[in-house]
Amino acid sequence: MNLLFAVLAAFFTYYGYLLIVRVLLTWFPNIDWYNQPFAALSQITDPYLNIFRSFIPPLGGMDISPVLAIILLQVLGGFMDTLSRTPAFF
Repeated sequence: MNLLFAVLAAFFTYYGYLLIVRVLLTWFPNIDWYNQPFAALSQITDPYLNIFRSFIPPLGGMDISPVLAIILLQVLGGFMDTLSRTPAFF
């Protein structure tokens, strides 16, 4: 069971890195999101970001939903990491 939690913690960490790269790339307006590798990055990260975009409107023209998305991933990753390090009691 600890292995599962460790794998989930690593997944959340790497997915958070992908989200950060996605957010940083939005600062460059000349990127064509329909060409590879940007299309793949968009297909991987947009479904998760769209969950937060559906209930957090842009404030002043700035989308802050990735901030909440990354924070949630950090919390979940930390929780999974803690669970992976606790000894099993069975």
